[in-house]
Amino acid sequence: MPEPIVFISRNRIKEGKADEFRMHYQQIVQPVFGGKPGTIAQLAYENEETAEVTIVRLFPNAGAFDQQIQGADERSKKTYEFIEPIGIEIFGAPNPATLEKMKKIVGPGVAVSISPVYTGGFIR
Repeated sequence: MPEPIVFISRNRIKEGKADEFRMHYQQIVQPVFGGKPGTIAQLAYENEETAEVTIVRLFPNAGAFDQQIQGADERSKKTYEFIEPIGIEIFGAPNPATLEKMKKIVGPGVAVSISPVYTGGFIR
């Protein structure tokens, strides 16, 4: 089995933008679902205060993560009108070029944590 990648982004919701973010997120999920078949899961969760949103994505391999990042700079420009990245966690070993592109998209000062060694498990 190829090594899966889990990508978790923590984001601060800008003041007064929670409702707009939710509407925006619903609009962008369907095109990603239809256009990025390697993205096994994309799930968003807000904290109780609706001050932060965490988005979890699951990919079967580094190639699927590569596909997800394609066009992410354009998608992120609109999304960053409503949220700002706080931190990124990556579990698995992304391709170096994709990792660098992702770091440019989220911008400087955003903590990126990587756990590259896949020990094992399963995806149904």
